[in-house]
Amino acid sequence: MTGIDSLDGALLAILAEDPRPGVLECSRRLGVARGTVQARLDRLRAKGVIRGFGPQLDPAGLGYPVTAFATLEISQGQGADVRAHLASVPEVLELHTITGQGDMLCRIVARSNADLQRVIDRVVGFDGIVRASTAIALENPVPFRVLPLVRQAAAD
Repeated sequence: MTGIDSLDGALLAILAEDPRPGVLECSRRLGVARGTVQARLDRLRAKGVIRGFGPQLDPAGLGYPVTAFATLEISQGQGADVRAHLASVPEVLELHTITGQGDMLCRIVARSNADLQRVIDRVVGFDGIVRASTAIALENPVPFRVLPLVRQAAAD
């Protein structure tokens, strides 16, 4: 069971394309009662499907046009400390624990290629990190998206 139906999917599509319309505007676009939209939003938020309504920010627009991915190997038993360290680095946008080569994968940004070295030095300058391998992203032809999954989940 996906947890969403076609009405949820249509509501999520509206919000994914433009998070600014209010409940009344969503109800008008969907042709359902305002209370129905509000109940759906409350349920989707409670289930964790909707995590927030903030603006989508572009790091490049903030002056951080360089994106890189760092695969980190960490010392056994140091996971919590390494996570806390990485959470303190503003240029670390995401952190995932992974299987395969390495233990963690983080997406980092920098102001330039030269600044990337400073960021990497800060990331790996922690005793719990044993080794890092970094790859610079050249372009992002498929940016982060969830809307195709919403459509698929709503159709299932």
